[in-house]
Amino acid sequence: MIESRFDIKDDFYLNDEKIKIISGGMHYFRIVKEYWRDRLVKLKNLGCNTVETYIPWNMHEPHKGTYCFEGMLDIKEYIELAQEIGLWVIVRPSPYICAEWEFGGLPAWLLAEDGMRLRGSYEPFLNHVRDYYKELFKILSPLQINYGGPIIMMQIENEYGYYGNDTNYLEILKDIMIQNGTVVPMITSDGPWGDALNCGSVPGVLPTANFGSKAKEQFEILEKHTSGGPLMCMEFWIGWFDYWGSDKHQTSDLSDNVKNLSDILQVGNVNIYMFHGGTNFGFMNGSNYYDKLTPDVTSYDYDSLLTEGGKITPKYEAFKKIIKEYNNSPELEYTSQVIDMNYGDLKVKEKVSLSETINDLTEGINSTYPKSMEKLGQNYGYILYRSYLTKEKKIEKIRLWDASDRAQIFINDKLITTLYDLELLNEVSLGIDLAENSKIDILVENMGRVNFGPKLEKQRKGIDGGVQINDHGHLNWEHFTLSLDNITNVDFSKGYTEGTPAFYLFEFDCERQGDTYLDFSGWGKGCAFINGFNLGRFWEIGPQKRLYIPGPLIKVGKNTIILFETEGKVTDTISLIDQPCIG
Repeated sequence: MIESRFDIKDDFYLNDEKIKIISGGMHYFRIVKEYWRDRLVKLKNLGCNTVETYIPWNMHEPHKGTYCFEGMLDIKEYIELAQEIGLWVIVRPSPYICAEWEFGGLPAWLLAEDGMRLRGSYEPFLNHVRDYYKELFKILSPLQINYGGPIIMMQIENEYGYYGNDTNYLEILKDIMIQNGTVVPMITSDGPWGDALNCGSVPGVLPTANFGSKAKEQFEILEKHTSGGPLMCMEFWIGWFDYWGSDKHQTSDLSDNVKNLSDILQVGNVNIYMFHGGTNFGFMNGSNYYDKLTPDVTSYDYDSLLTEGGKITPKYEAFKKIIKEYNNSPELEYTSQVIDMNYGDLKVKEKVSLSETINDLTEGINSTYPKSMEKLGQNYGYILYRSYLTKEKKIEKIRLWDASDRAQIFINDKLITTLYDLELLNEVSLGIDLAENSKIDILVENMGRVNFGPKLEKQRKGIDGGVQINDHGHLNWEHFTLSLDNITNVDFSKGYTEGTPAFYLFEFDCERQGDTYLDFSGWGKGCAFINGFNLGRFWEIGPQKRLYIPGPLIKVGKNTIILFETEGKVTDTISLIDQPCIG
């Protein structure tokens, strides 16, 4: 594409001609790179002319000053591929993205700083944003439409009106983006309810709205805030997300979806959220917290137009009929054929208890007081606290102060109790007699930091306060950080004790690569890896019952799967099935 210009006036204009934006949300970081083209072509063939994506700060700067823009995080290649396919791009690079993503995309290392304040005019936070944007915009700025790229708009913050009202903060973000080369129009997005649009808007930046129903009414509210500018639903919610322990997979009413899409396109512009949801690989699921913790499942299917595995749904076909009334562009040929494979049952080949191989995964760190993950330089996964009870003859009661999110307490490798979320706030009566010099282990899991709401700043994981035993503080702890990013270091030649947290090894040979789904029936709780890649969490409470394995993660020849299971609830097999199972 040659250099062009995109403007926001009374409407959206491309080279001085009005354009209706029909966009679909699709996050490159939730899809293996090999499938980007397949999904983008399906978006184009839906009739969309634009793709929208967030940019997760925590993935691109996993540790302060260390940047990653490779593989699934190659945002430059993703944007250029969208352009090749014939799509414009809306980029939402705001420091915070929500997106049901771990910590809303904010890097966990921010929490290592005492007194850190987020999403406001707090200089230490803003300085980190400046450092990150300096690197990020080296990639984004040349890809703007003014320089021949496909980026037509960028967002300065995300649903800020739900969080705060610091307009100065929004102005600073806007200035930082301009200083780093942003020339395309900028936007904000908020729900059209209460004070959100007032609190989240800034002069000179187009406000857009996020909603999933009552489109005409929502646009009437938005219109009062746009100063005569175009109306856009930046997130048209056509589904919803699932959390562990919910009773079913969340779905939406298709007829209602279709009606609202039609209503939106009659008077405005749309970004379908989500066109394709993808997967919360690794430990990247976020959580919500209202009256209790609700961590999101590994699948981000979202009842989207494409399934988690990229299959076209009846919702896709219904939306296509509506969209073709506004953009009946020629369809592209599909160049890839994604197949589903049933690789059958796999038997456990090797197993080893965590306590036996823990030193192969991490080195113990000694401290008088227990420290949080963040204070130890750990962002995600699990952390084990170990100490010895030399003075106590009996544990009458125990309390963990400022602990999150799920703690299993072991005495001499025997599980004594499991505390989750609100249970961690209370003292627990145990009444356990102790042998001399008994070992106490506390395995704490970060279930995914909250990605929305006022608890955002209270997301340190592990034990951030102390351990109280029988009314006294118990000191002197050894810390084992278990991010599990070195899973190949597990030594399966060591010992195994039934009923303890442990690793289980499976192998299978592949002659033909294809998508498959790991059925973990009979297994309790943990996470799964294929050929060293972290597929995400599993938990018997559902609603997700199988983990998606994209075909490109499978090698022709020998493949290894490792399950880390924490409850001691296991069977001898897992299965690789050709169908998902949610709800």
